[in-house]
Amino acid sequence: DGANHRYLTTGKATVLTPRVSPTGDRLVYMSYQGRRPRVYVMDLATGAERLLVPGLAMTFSPRFSPDGRQIIFTMATNGNSDIYIVDAAGGTPKRLTSAPGVDTSPSFSPDGRKIAFESDRSGSQQLYVMDRDGDNQKRISFGGGAYAAPVWSPTGDTIAFTKQGGCDRGRCRHRSRRSRRC
Repeated sequence: DGANHRYLTTGKATVLTPRVSPTGDRLVYMSYQGRRPRVYVMDLATGAERLLVPGLAMTFSPRFSPDGRQIIFTMATNGNSDIYIVDAAGGTPKRLTSAPGVDTSPSFSPDGRKIAFESDRSGSQQLYVMDRDGDNQKRISFGGGAYAAPVWSPTGDTIAFTKQGGCDRGRCRHRSRRSRRC
């Protein structure tokens, strides 16, 4: 109802993509503290926050694993953005993707065995699925436009996503009378 709310961050920096851990005791989010996008983890009981990954690399798009033990996120290094996984308590992140381009917006399946993500590795922004360890990367969207922000359904049988622009063959309502193209 909006009553008795409390602010978790100071408001001195833009904060995006907050995600509560499955156990409800932590929050992971991206903040522009220091004018650079970085992922932070906050203990909700104490308010203590820490960088997910030390160093100066840009990190963003964090999500907890279904069991809350790991965090998946995107890190930009050497002009490329890839998906990494790290223990929620900290440690060395493991790189899961390495294709040229931007791999981002990772989302765990409910059982934690698969990860959906978006990538422009094919020349346009499309959706992909891979195993939790980064193996078996497979493109799952093929239409025009930009596909983004994949999120698994609670049962794991579907993935919700956003799509901007483009027309799917046979479904476009805005076809030109002179052309079959959208």
